[in-house]
Amino acid sequence: MDIKIIERIKYLMDIEKISQYGLSKKIGVWESTISNWLNGKKEPSIESLWKLADYFDVSVDFLIGREDDI
Repeated sequence: MDIKIIERIKYLMDIEKISQYGLSKKIGVWESTISNWLNGKKEPSIESLWKLADYFDVSVDFLIGREDDI
């Protein structure tokens, strides 16, 4: 997994002050899925990237590191 995705998710979680559990409930994935993303064990699917982008109000391009502006 591109390290940018991990950094971006952690950064946005910190800004929103949301836990892995809280984020999992908001976007409808298992908490272990979030943990696997943050540990680099799995990559978010495109559907999960859309959910993350919608929740954090950012673009998918920001999440994957193709753009730097939120």
